[in-house]
Amino acid sequence: MKGVYIFLADGFVDIEALGTNDVLRRAGIRSELVAAGEEPFVSSSHRIMVSVDDCLPFLQPDHSGTTAADVLIFPGGMPGSKNLASNKKLIKLMQDHYDAGGTVAAICAAPGLVLSQLRGIEEAVVTCFDGFEKMLEDKGATFVPKPAITSGRIITGRSAGHALSFGLEIVKAIRPEKYEEVKHALYLETV
Repeated sequence: MKGVYIFLADGFVDIEALGTNDVLRRAGIRSELVAAGEEPFVSSSHRIMVSVDDCLPFLQPDHSGTTAADVLIFPGGMPGSKNLASNKKLIKLMQDHYDAGGTVAAICAAPGLVLSQLRGIEEAVVTCFDGFEKMLEDKGATFVPKPAITSGRIITGRSAGHALSFGLEIVKAIRPEKYEEVKHALYLETV
């Protein structure tokens, strides 16, 4: 599946989705917000309604030509992460995308709930919100409490407080030439 997509389910954390989207767009990366359901609006964990670009049930995924620069992103939050994790079509899409050579990225609870279902997570080094690491470790991943980590074609972020670092980690992976520029524009001196 070509491109960068951020999947939203009711209960997602605003900053993890929209902060990441902001960082990507500052780097000139066109990212699309996609609802996990059929409605063109998704409610955040703070009950902010967000309009999306597309809806998962209407996507016609084509994985031909997928590369590591094509990224599926899963924000955390409750019950957002649980809603993403229970969506069988989304989990299949994630696996097919990864198997085709694409990158997957998740932050906060989503690495534990969503990425733990990924065949390929077994030897990854990952981070997530405290309490969700066991699901990843049970699959053979190694948990490290850092703001954001890239491990092959798997990118993870720790929490809402690290959403910009997570976004920058994605930029570093797919548009490395824009990393320092965007980091400087955000006045982030440490990541």
